[in-house]
Amino acid sequence: MNEKQDHYGDLFQQKSKYTRKNLPRHFLDWANKPKTYKTYQDPLKKIKLPLPEFNQNINFWEVLVKRHSVRQFSSQPLLLTELSLLLFGMEGLTRVSSQFAYRITPSAGGLYPIEIYPVLNNVEDLQNGLYHYNIPEHSLEFLKEGDLRKEVAEGCLGQNMAYKSAVNFIWTAMIERSKWKYLQRCYRYIYLDCGHIGQNLYLVAEALGLGACTIGAIFDDELNEILDINGINETAIYVGVVGKKIK
Repeated sequence: MNEKQDHYGDLFQQKSKYTRKNLPRHFLDWANKPKTYKTYQDPLKKIKLPLPEFNQNINFWEVLVKRHSVRQFSSQPLLLTELSLLLFGMEGLTRVSSQFAYRITPSAGGLYPIEIYPVLNNVEDLQNGLYHYNIPEHSLEFLKEGDLRKEVAEGCLGQNMAYKSAVNFIWTAMIERSKWKYLQRCYRYIYLDCGHIGQNLYLVAEALGLGACTIGAIFDDELNEILDINGINETAIYVGVVGKKIK
């Protein structure tokens, strides 16, 4: 391994810095702005999620203080209403304009490059398998049937919590959606955006009394293969696992 490969993180950090002398001077091509959402035209099934209804008695500050990573889960299934709230809390639409669709989490330039693929292992009334979150419709697109927990856990460096969880949320980045504006610096913003979503997963899970943990140690291309994406235009970057806490 040569020195540049060995220090690629250091190299990226330095090369993606803004200075007063190297600010990008490109113009935004609005006619070719990447699509705001990803949707599947022919999923196995489309499941409309229940409207998110929040418990008004939840103490926000208590949720913040109690939030912590949970890596062991009970065998009790997640409810569909809980899955709905988790998804809405990560990327639910809040307002839509002609060029942008704003969501619960912030995103650089309002571009929202992150997509969510829930892999269901134990959710009441839903088949196990791979799904995609259809953001504008607040629905699930069923893509692949079957028990995928072993493959997902192996793609998370064999971490058992991804095998025992009720749901594994695989977060991917649509690179061009952010690169359209931010060029090579887009990768900094993509990772920040996904961090915002991961934190919201923790907070919503805690508010619902669920356990959650995020996973950054992944075999990228093994997860990409599960999702049937190429790892270039769209690539897996982060995973969140959720399940019922052990009493």
